[in-house]
Amino acid sequence: MAIYLDNAATSFPKPEAVVQAVSAALRDIGANPGRGGHQLVLKAGRIVFEAREAVAEFIGAPDATRIAFTANATEAINIGLFGLLKAGDRVVTTTMEHNAVVRPLRALQERGVQVVKVPADPRGFVHPQEIRRACGEKTAMVILSHCSNVSGTLQPIEEIGPWCRREGILFFVDAAQSAGVFTLDVVDMGIDLLAVPGHKGLLGPQGTGFLYVREGLNPQPLIYGGTGGNSNSELPPEQMPERFEAGTLNTPGLAGLAAGIGFLRRAGLAAVRAHEAELMSELIAGLEQIPGLRLHGPREPRCHGAVLSLTLEGRDPAEIGFLLDREYGILTRVGLHCAPDAHRTLGTHPRGTVRLSPGYFNTLDEMRHVVSALAALAAHPVP
Repeated sequence: MAIYLDNAATSFPKPEAVVQAVSAALRDIGANPGRGGHQLVLKAGRIVFEAREAVAEFIGAPDATRIAFTANATEAINIGLFGLLKAGDRVVTTTMEHNAVVRPLRALQERGVQVVKVPADPRGFVHPQEIRRACGEKTAMVILSHCSNVSGTLQPIEEIGPWCRREGILFFVDAAQSAGVFTLDVVDMGIDLLAVPGHKGLLGPQGTGFLYVREGLNPQPLIYGGTGGNSNSELPPEQMPERFEAGTLNTPGLAGLAAGIGFLRRAGLAAVRAHEAELMSELIAGLEQIPGLRLHGPREPRCHGAVLSLTLEGRDPAEIGFLLDREYGILTRVGLHCAPDAHRTLGTHPRGTVRLSPGYFNTLDEMRHVVSALAALAAHPVP
């Protein structure tokens, strides 16, 4: 059986409760939420309502209507950036961002938005003092990832957010790699906007995600169309969440998302985090002993999510990933991981790295097998 270590892209396997929830929504309901008043529409609406409530509770949002469902975190980031920033605004970000942040900001630069990238250190860490220094000029927003999808580096958003709040700077967090593993509290952390995918740490299906928008902010919609209400108006609704949910929602996916969150609540985030930290410790301890193998990013569990990048001296990461799959049944991701700036920061551009991203359903024995496989590859290079 294959060892799946690509959870940073999409978590797998999904809990059985998620599979059952998606199946039940497709099999037993099937109707459009908010479009009509018959009994199946009401049942579909209940699925969406319960998913929204589950998400709000999970991130500490005091009002569930401030949660807008999206297809993924990328859509959520685009809504927040394009909906709030205008020509002349200044945005501070970092050199560790995914293209989901980098590319919208590049497009906004062409519209007159100034973008400042704070360099991370060689481990991928950005010190809060450097963020504060970059905000010396009037700044509209700070946007950064909580946990790197390349190095697993965890950024201290609990320090940055409250400072931004005191300074009147919007704080936008990309939690693609941290939601479902680390506790998020949008109030305590001073988060104004939070983008989260449903298909990674939250253990939900692909095609799900959400954007949290703090009370008092009213971004322009990214997509315009029918929302199921106020049909006489040619203008989008002013109120959330309908303002950002034009078109039919992924009701079966949201049923699965709510089930994934329910699974995490029963397991306990502390237990999830402890298990993934144990897996990472096993990997790091073993891989550090392999001659010619280099790990990129922090080593300490407290600074690290469940993402680990490595290179083997003189070997192409693509070759290593291919051999891990073909010879050992170990499924990884290689290359630049949609984050070239991060690889430049880590010194792994342009070839990138082999990325190992274990999840809740992996085991210590699997990690030992991975270490053994990489030791064998390092000892016996292909001629």
